[in-house]
Amino acid sequence: MNLTVRGQQIEVTDALKDYVDKKFSRLEKYFDAPPTSDGSVTLSTTRDLHTVEVTIPLPGLVLRAEDESDDMYASIDAVVDKLERQIRKHKTKLNRKFRQEGSLKTLFVEDPAGGVAVAEDEDVELDELEVVRTKRFLLKPMDVEEAILQMNMVGHNFFVFSNIDNEEVNVVYKRNDGKYGLIERE
Repeated sequence: MNLTVRGQQIEVTDALKDYVDKKFSRLEKYFDAPPTSDGSVTLSTTRDLHTVEVTIPLPGLVLRAEDESDDMYASIDAVVDKLERQIRKHKTKLNRKFRQEGSLKTLFVEDPAGGVAVAEDEDVELDELEVVRTKRFLLKPMDVEEAILQMNMVGHNFFVFSNIDNEEVNVVYKRNDGKYGLIERE
């Protein structure tokens, strides 16, 4: 796996690069052949927090994880653990779906034709998701501030509403940093 390690407001030392390579080599056990795609690892520091962001594009799947802590090495460990859980979860989902002989590791390997090597059965869909609940409700026109208040009142991390300013359906959401985001269509 080719990883590009870069730093923001931190010098990436050889020791950090070696530690990243060593920890990420743990993920290679999930693949028959190392992925050919290039992943990016961004190490950054803000105040006393050390943040690690990782994005690894794979055929049919993008792995992304982020963690921050007081120690850069602890953040790297936590990110690798998160990525490993994502891969295991994906493989378990595929295992349930296929229930066939052979290694599912080949599902992450690129096909020479440029597609994704799935399995012998090409008509099986990987992205079958199950909707377990459907909610219907009237969209009351409101401004963004009122939507944030409503979201906080119901205890959700997102809220769908009809924006009174542009008369469109928008979504407000709570970000990991405690601030809020707004999703509008183009």
